Amino acid sequence: ARWLLGYLLAVKIPTVSFSASEQNTTALKEFDQLLRRVFPKIFSSSLVQHEMVGNYSHLLTVPGSEPDLEPYMLLAHIDVVPADEADGWDAPPFSAQELNGFIYGRGTIDNKQSVMGILQALEYLLEQGYTPRRSFYIGLGHDEEISGPQGAVNIVKLLKSRGVKLLYVLDEGLTIMDGVVDGLIGPGALIGVSEKGQATVKLSVSTPPGHSSMPPRESSIGILASAVTRLEKNRMPNLFGHGPERATFEHLAHKFGWPYRMVMSNLWLFSSLLSSVLEGQPDTNAFVRTTTAVTMFNSGVKINVMPAYAEAFVNFRIHSSQTLQEVLKLIKSTISDERVKVEFVSGFDPLPISSYDEDTFGYQIIKKTVHDIFPEVTVSPGICVGNTDSRHYTELSPDIYRFAPSWYKPGDSARFHGVNERISIQNYEEIVLFYFQLMQNSDIRNLPGPRT
Repeated sequence: ARWLLGYLLAVKIPTVSFSASEQNTTALKEFDQLLRRVFPKIFSSSLVQHEMVGNYSHLLTVPGSEPDLEPYMLLAHIDVVPADEADGWDAPPFSAQELNGFIYGRGTIDNKQSVMGILQALEYLLEQGYTPRRSFYIGLGHDEEISGPQGAVNIVKLLKSRGVKLLYVLDEGLTIMDGVVDGLIGPGALIGVSEKGQATVKLSVSTPPGHSSMPPRESSIGILASAVTRLEKNRMPNLFGHGPERATFEHLAHKFGWPYRMVMSNLWLFSSLLSSVLEGQPDTNAFVRTTTAVTMFNSGVKINVMPAYAEAFVNFRIHSSQTLQEVLKLIKSTISDERVKVEFVSGFDPLPISSYDEDTFGYQIIKKTVHDIFPEVTVSPGICVGNTDSRHYTELSPDIYRFAPSWYKPGDSARFHGVNERISIQNYEEIVLFYFQLMQNSDIRNLPGPRT
């Protein structure tokens, strides 16, 4: 089928962001040519305005027939993280090979399924002669994996300069979880209503150098290792219930079996029990606290020389109810060693929490669209533990949501930025239908009344 061929070709192009200063720009140019070839209606339509931003990102404007309706925006990103077949892939990471109904390849779930799904949906609508009532924008960033400094940041600048205000923004983020949450009966779609903040700190220790035959009582490596151990052992506080993560379980409570349902339905009583269960697994622990990840450690020059210098980098993902400054204070008090220099490298506060009320247009339209395509799925608000391009859009809209209807089953979270990233052919088709339906559902003037 034509819709699948375009997606396979997209996965084959290695649009890798290697580092903040290195991207595969040849692949990004090739990707641009592919889009023009695969979606002829979009690029020839007098309705759609297309602009290149920051050389390789795309901004599409689709004006509606009723300009008084506030526009919305769909986001996705073209770039991917590196992948090496030697890490143990079942199929080469840029082959888009099909195995047992799944397409394997880097970018299949992060995030080319959304890039191609959104454009395929728009192409179908244009083929049918569809003109939307409500204007909308599509932003496709080319450098999300390195924080979006040229793509998303410049798209936002451009829209701000035009005075654009958005009713809602939808980007990648959370997914449909199936069999991943203990005790949950049936699949649950989590719509990210916020995302965690971030802090990276550099810890360093300097000591006089010397010969390894006459070592001091403590080396620079030993002092630094102790500081890092203190950070890992003394985790940041469990803050379950202070952010939107509590609402996730309240919305899903009726879908849990016994005895989980009793716990979820009475969080006023069982909150501490649930929070201690959640912190037992790395993927759910990330929901309840600011996480601590020691990611780089460098020291030493020669086997018989006491190192004069040791450094480590630690990455924190900040819980919704904390601020960057609070976390930096906690880091210093936990290390509590004057010999360890703590330097702030980069970071930002957690993102504002978007509304998920019954009368919030964006959330309810996304929820309705999920139910249209997946009637068996329960929808709830959630917290996005990673970061997305949408964090740059807070000045354009108070309501930013992070969700793509990719199915996650047990073990699939390890494929994200990992080995054997894949998507089923059926799921890609569902994603196209989801955006196709969302564009039409967003065309209503007002939300329908609540179901009775």
